[in-house]
Amino acid sequence: MTSLTTSPPLARALAERNFDSLTPVQTAVLANDASGRDLLVSAQTGSGKTVAYGLAIAAELLGDAERFERAGAPLALIVAPTRELALQVHRELAWLYQYADARVVSCVGGMDPRREQRELAAGAHIVVGTPGRLCDHLRRNRLDISELKAVVLDEADEMLDLGFREDMEFILETTPETRRTLLFSATLPRVIVALAKEYQQEAFRIEVGGDEGGHADIDYRAIRIAAGDVDHAVVNTLRFFESPSALVFCNTREAVRHLQATLSERGFSVVALSGELTQSERTHALQALRDGRARVCVATDVAARGIDLPSLDLVIHADIPNDPEVMQHRSGRTGRAGRKGVSVLLVPPARKRRAEVLLNLAGIDASWGTPPQADEIRKLDQERMLKDALFAEETTPEDLMLAQALLAERSAEDIAAALARLYRARLPSPEDIIDPGEHRSRGREDRGRERDSRAPRGNDRDAGPRSKPRNPSSKPSARHVMGEGGVWFRASIGSRKNAEARWLLPMICRRGGIDKTDIGAIRVMDTTTEFEISARAAESFAVKIRRPDKEDNIRIEALPDGPQAQPAAETRPPAREREERAPRPHGKPWQDKPRDDKTREDKPRDEKPWSNKPPGGKSRDAKPYDDKLRSEKPSGFDKERRYDKKRPFREKPAYAGKPKIDGATKPAFAKKKKKKFRD
Repeated sequence: MTSLTTSPPLARALAERNFDSLTPVQTAVLANDASGRDLLVSAQTGSGKTVAYGLAIAAELLGDAERFERAGAPLALIVAPTRELALQVHRELAWLYQYADARVVSCVGGMDPRREQRELAAGAHIVVGTPGRLCDHLRRNRLDISELKAVVLDEADEMLDLGFREDMEFILETTPETRRTLLFSATLPRVIVALAKEYQQEAFRIEVGGDEGGHADIDYRAIRIAAGDVDHAVVNTLRFFESPSALVFCNTREAVRHLQATLSERGFSVVALSGELTQSERTHALQALRDGRARVCVATDVAARGIDLPSLDLVIHADIPNDPEVMQHRSGRTGRAGRKGVSVLLVPPARKRRAEVLLNLAGIDASWGTPPQADEIRKLDQERMLKDALFAEETTPEDLMLAQALLAERSAEDIAAALARLYRARLPSPEDIIDPGEHRSRGREDRGRERDSRAPRGNDRDAGPRSKPRNPSSKPSARHVMGEGGVWFRASIGSRKNAEARWLLPMICRRGGIDKTDIGAIRVMDTTTEFEISARAAESFAVKIRRPDKEDNIRIEALPDGPQAQPAAETRPPAREREERAPRPHGKPWQDKPRDDKTREDKPRDEKPWSNKPPGGKSRDAKPYDDKLRSEKPSGFDKERRYDKKRPFREKPAYAGKPKIDGATKPAFAKKKKKKFRD
């Protein structure tokens, strides 16, 4: 801390926060080569950048003095991309300059602009805000920047991604040219470098941590999951690490709402952050995380920018990020300022190649593995229970009296078992998850062994061998006979509801989280469907079908006695019999009888049922209900109303003329019309 001896108030504030040593970015901005110059700094999120530029601009703001004079026009302007990040910077600079009597004012969107106007009018030493709100105050002459000495652009790359380029340029063009400009960014793309060349004067470039490939204090892990096990993998990951605070990222607002509802049903204390929330709702959600009332936050990329939680040790990517920069920004929410953190990337089979490319571009060496299993989590729960702080608390006399009363009524084993049940009751239950890589490899081996014992296609998968050999050019069937080791299940849907094996197959795979290679015979009956599951997947399949499914209302249950005998009325003919059945005369297999014994060619012209000519031989345009054409009126004919009651659309509307004018309005209408013609 010898480098801060020239500013005792800042050194005192850092000592109270237990800053024993400076981070690399803080050391770099305080070096002699960077003193008093414009800076272009590239450092990862969470590396202590806020304190770094707070220390860097202290010389311009305080000079040789130890305290600020009475607040007037601002001396420093800090621009941040989001409200949360601006408020975080406001808090950091407030404690850093507290012993220098600095007045720090924030101007962010979503807050009352009139209150900000009053605070600016009362005077400020440092102003922190978002680009849009700062530009609004500048255009309304509410923000005096005539005495500005330093401008800091924090997270400049994010501001460009959010579309604040014009606002940034307006701020830099409006501020005095004698200012000192510090530009901080996690990455330095060409557009950032071009912006620095245009608005900075011989900027000193600093790159910190560029060769480390991500955050050194973050443990990156990539977990292989099945496509439908994202929610279960999130649950098990949260239960495995048991972090005081965790952040789960999704790509869309709908995914945030869905995952929040899922975790809430499992028993987690969870809040959500997305762009549709108001500032008040966002503030309450973040405060719940800081107070410990909520342990999990589900958020989108934009909504989570600027979040700084002191106990955030776990970040879960439920959806794979779009680019390496987003990956680093997400993971940077943990492992901040020397703390350790874990970043978990959930990778379905279809996104494995994309995840590998993303990690390679980000320079991250992640360890690949499988999802935490329920047995591992229960074992960790037992170890955590034995180390719980409840056993380390001091015992009071009332506790001893209650313990003696319990021992008098119950045995020690019963009391310990009740305590274990109470401990488990407050924890969400872990989920059973199958490793997709292992499951897929076993499926390939089984397909190789059972290639010769596959059953024919069709709704009846237990039909015998075909009478005709299979065409070599046709695609082989994917079903096979499980043998005696298979377990039979029943679904509450049959042929009466148009059930077919081709769409029942993916439904069974989705509901049970299995592969199609684990499904054997499928029997579609009248009201139910029976199917066979391999013995290795039957246990997990039986557990997963207990959960209700929102997409369909099909109930699936196990058959303890094996497949039931099919009644004759419910049995569908095998494919071989259907092929040998003679074609029907009219060529429509869904009709049992032809409509007429005569074909169209044998019928005389005057007996064509499709002709609209009346028997009298008149043209087809003639009215069928004209008295001259037909002597007998059809039934239901109303002479007064002149329309067929069976065809009410032929009736003319009762009101088809111009609107009638009553006696009160008629003179006025006539006068107005007469005046119009006279003019």
